[in-house]
Amino acid sequence: MTHLTRRAALFGAAAVLTPWHATAQDARGTVRLIVPYPPGAATDALARLLAQALQSELGGSMIVENKGGAATQIGTKAIAVAKSDGQTLGFVDTSFVINPGLFGAALPYRTPQDFTAISLLATAPLVLVAHKSVAATDMKGFLALARAQPGAFGFGSAGVGSAPHLAGEQFKRVAQVDVRHIPYRGGSTVITDLIAGHVQFGFTTVPTMLDHIRAGTVHALAVTGTQRAAQLPEVPTMAELGMAGVDTKPLFGLIGPAGLPDDLVRRLGDATTRAVQRGDLGKRLEGLGFEPVGSSPAVFAERIRAEIAKWTEVIQRADIKPAS
Repeated sequence: MTHLTRRAALFGAAAVLTPWHATAQDARGTVRLIVPYPPGAATDALARLLAQALQSELGGSMIVENKGGAATQIGTKAIAVAKSDGQTLGFVDTSFVINPGLFGAALPYRTPQDFTAISLLATAPLVLVAHKSVAATDMKGFLALARAQPGAFGFGSAGVGSAPHLAGEQFKRVAQVDVRHIPYRGGSTVITDLIAGHVQFGFTTVPTMLDHIRAGTVHALAVTGTQRAAQLPEVPTMAELGMAGVDTKPLFGLIGPAGLPDDLVRRLGDATTRAVQRGDLGKRLEGLGFEPVGSSPAVFAERIRAEIAKWTEVIQRADIKPAS
């Protein structure tokens, strides 16, 4: 069990929190925080951390409600159609901004029109890891091998259109290498096969592979973005290696249905920012390998719009179609 999975199991026991006081004049009782994943997923674990923090900041009770399925569409639709009374909120990740470009008009809701952005809680770099059987321990060597054997190396992902898949597509284009995408149905199986060497490389979150990196089962070659990961300070960034375009960094944030009262949005956004920047939530996120943010609603709304445009372009360029 990975470090993050152990944390997810721990927070799973804390789904129901203590009584929630009114967060808006017409909002009474327990607030639902919908997570479009089953219990135990990384997004679920972060949602439970945030629920605890908001309880501390605002008082009251919040129940984390898991609604997984249909590539997060079931849970996300439940957020979109909820009443705009502050009784139902949602916690989403990068699928929220990828799905508009992947599914288009087939989505049962409109992003971002059917939602209210509240706060970007955190982001997370991905790390490119290669199995130890690949005779390369740095990016220069890995690229040399991949270019000498076009199509020989495969990278696994949690599925078509997942963040690790799109990171791989960015890598193929920026590094100009011919590598194969191997989609799985979920993240746990691809991790198992990557550790076993059935796939040569992949992009994962840092906490997911940290123990295996330290054990030498896989080699960490680079992290996405421009900032080195705190848990892997010796591993260069893609930007340092001249591949700044490989910048996939999953995001995790708090949203609600469209039309939430402005005072409630402001109060929730401020509470999240305080918890991340001045409370202990930021330290807990860092300990799990995430990069704390705690943004304002306006900043998160702009980030959502920018990410939708970015991933739509990547999906169209690579001609990616949803899995049937």
